[in-house]
Amino acid sequence: MNRRQWIVLSAGAAAPLAAASEAARKARLRPALCAYSFRKELESKVMSYTDLADVCAAHDIAGLDLTVYWFPDTSDGFLLPLKRHAYRAGVHIYSISVRSDMCRPTPEAQAAEAAGIQRWVDVAERLGAGHIRVFGGVVPKGATEDQAAGWVVEVLKRAADYAGRKGVILGLENHGGITERAERIVEIVRKTDSPWVGINLDSGNFRRDAYAQMEMCAPHAVNVQMKVEIRSADGKVEPCDWPRVASLLVAAGYRGYAALEYEGKEDARTAVPGLLKKLHQTLAAV
Repeated sequence: MNRRQWIVLSAGAAAPLAAASEAARKARLRPALCAYSFRKELESKVMSYTDLADVCAAHDIAGLDLTVYWFPDTSDGFLLPLKRHAYRAGVHIYSISVRSDMCRPTPEAQAAEAAGIQRWVDVAERLGAGHIRVFGGVVPKGATEDQAAGWVVEVLKRAADYAGRKGVILGLENHGGITERAERIVEIVRKTDSPWVGINLDSGNFRRDAYAQMEMCAPHAVNVQMKVEIRSADGKVEPCDWPRVASLLVAAGYRGYAALEYEGKEDARTAVPGLLKKLHQTLAAV
């Protein structure tokens, strides 16, 4: 028996090999929490990043996606105690979320943008995170979208070459601008042509027809952020149908984290616990 047969049969036990092979490709969704859910508390210092690990532990959440905007610094004095605290809480800091703008027209500007992402790759590596969410940016005035997409590809290629040597995946988020439409995001990822680049799929960021656009992106997803609201086919804001989102991820064979990113008006400290329970139930059901 070779290694693949053993893996397949251990998953499917008595099932025939062909059927078990299908089972081995089934999706695997794990609940997580995005630090941005507590942006007000982090900015005001009412809560700390270590507090977020405790929130995850208290609600049986496996993963923590750290939005880095409120890091006091990136020294070992800050990062390593945070990493230790999360580990002792049984929480995986699997991702960090950073700002970037890759719509840079000149080789020099592209190199500088890639270097900025590379510095965050080093931070992710020190935290033990295998993923970084990045933004494509906004098409500059006077440039075409095709031109800007080409610039994003160039930056991603540079950054991915370094990230791959560190074992870190870059997830390009659907975040308006050059990444407003699923077709363009998929095109950029395909042209970058790196096993270290995928899509950071945010359920709440498409301006219209969100479910269809998510379905197009799902096969390339390397991280997923679950929002409370979503936009319908005609662009109207409505409650996000989490079971529908989970089902399309399953259909795409997604394996990874689905992180709550709460952006509502209610205090996150009262709203998030109930939403994490709902997230658990949603993922378990599919």
